[in-house]
Amino acid sequence: MTKFFLTLHVLAAILAVGPVTVAASMFPPALRRAQADPQDAAAVASLRLLQRICSVYAFVGVAVPITGFATGGSLGVLGSAWLIASIILTMAAAVVLIILVLPRQEAALEAVTGKGGDGMGGQPADGAGVVAVGERTGSQLAMYTGVFNLLWATVTVLMIIRPGSTTGA
Repeated sequence: MTKFFLTLHVLAAILAVGPVTVAASMFPPALRRAQADPQDAAAVASLRLLQRICSVYAFVGVAVPITGFATGGSLGVLGSAWLIASIILTMAAAVVLIILVLPRQEAALEAVTGKGGDGMGGQPADGAGVVAVGERTGSQLAMYTGVFNLLWATVTVLMIIRPGSTTGA
């Protein structure tokens, strides 16, 4: 069962986290292009697609910790320091994505397309989760995405080069 859980865990990480890291990294330059010319349908479509990829795959990414706990349980390492550190870093990455990246992407897309809120402030119609969109939004998104990617890279390193590994690495 351990090999099955590990396979699911690695596949979930590759198929869910990979697209989010790439799409989120591509979003800030796409935002700059769309802000430069909001009438450019291709730039706006790219922005919309990248935001959709991030949102959908973030939801699918829940499979990574679920399969990770199943794998850790079957290996008997749930109390190991490296795994606890990985869990904490994974939670931090999720917080960065859910609180800092996704709302800013959505607000930026709404500001560029003129939909939602006042059309330029990127404010949702219900007033919840208000994120101001300005000149620095693209830079902020790039920074938050970089933090998200760095957290996941660290988790990946901990998963590969874990203390007490039976692989001898």
